Amino acid sequence: MTAMDKKLMKYCGSLQQMVYARPIVYKEGRAEHMNAIEAKCGDIFFHSAADKALDITDFSYKGMNMTFLAKPGLEGRNQYDTNGEEALRSIMGGLFFTCGLENICAPCTVDGKDYPMHGRMRTTPAEHVCTDVITEGETCKLVISGEMREAELFGENMVLRRRIESVLGENSITVTDEIENQAFRPEPLMLLYHCNVGYPFLNENCELYVPSKKVVGREEFSEKHVERWNKLETPIDNECEYVFIHDMQSDDKLDTMVLVANHELDIGLTIEFNQKNLPYFMEWKSMASGDYVLGLEPSNSSVYGKLHHIENNTVHYLEPFEKETNVLKFSVIEGKDKIDAAIEKINAIKA
Repeated sequence: MTAMDKKLMKYCGSLQQMVYARPIVYKEGRAEHMNAIEAKCGDIFFHSAADKALDITDFSYKGMNMTFLAKPGLEGRNQYDTNGEEALRSIMGGLFFTCGLENICAPCTVDGKDYPMHGRMRTTPAEHVCTDVITEGETCKLVISGEMREAELFGENMVLRRRIESVLGENSITVTDEIENQAFRPEPLMLLYHCNVGYPFLNENCELYVPSKKVVGREEFSEKHVERWNKLETPIDNECEYVFIHDMQSDDKLDTMVLVANHELDIGLTIEFNQKNLPYFMEWKSMASGDYVLGLEPSNSSVYGKLHHIENNTVHYLEPFEKETNVLKFSVIEGKDKIDAAIEKINAIKA
């Protein structure tokens, strides 16, 4: 028994009072039969969808929801998941869902092959799923892992190995992804992490901080609202979505971060990542009543999609058996001092 175990067990009958990862199966509605993992680590609570790439479908801090859930609600895999724009009926939101690995944006057809909206990975079930709680010295860590394969007869053979970790007391989740091309030919890799912040954490008291040199709208409507890219409004009935493209900066190691801060609650959510393999960053801002969400999107590809990269000869490829690794860290910070320190860190990246 470790020192951490002995310390906690003075107060707990079972360590699961503080930290656990439990396999579950949903029993009704569109989520019926979906396998997931329910996880608690101190003040944070979340679910990882084993049947949908181990994406994190919800995330709360001290009982307060911090993520967006779309109107169709919690869903398992459906027949329309990868059927063009019908994907809008199965996109849930969550702390993040994985877009890729062949397409990240609008559906398209290339050389007679259909690529669904946001790709197929977000509805790919995990294999070799493992959960554990590990104590080492003074550290207690929750671990979820598994792998997903996107493959086709005579086509691609891409593997995504995912590891989700949360250390007790840190109020954070670290997601480590290794992507490997197991085909015997170069394969295009398009990857976007669609991170989705929602109510009640997200409201008109929030502000977004990004170390960007320049921000532009994806189209004319978004450009008309670009001056308020960092501000959140009260819900507006039938308002259109805005998409902003950030020319994002990083430090000398290519590390960067973004912050959503609720200045009334003095609670913030940070996302840290490295831009070596994720050089693009997009912001999806929807202030529409009923579709109230802020999307933060580190990516290796442009928001203009697959056809844009093909036409401009900028498709990113993995060579046979080549691997790439991405690490994203989601952290909750509480207190004005910690929020001010995060803002100062972001401003230092911009300097």
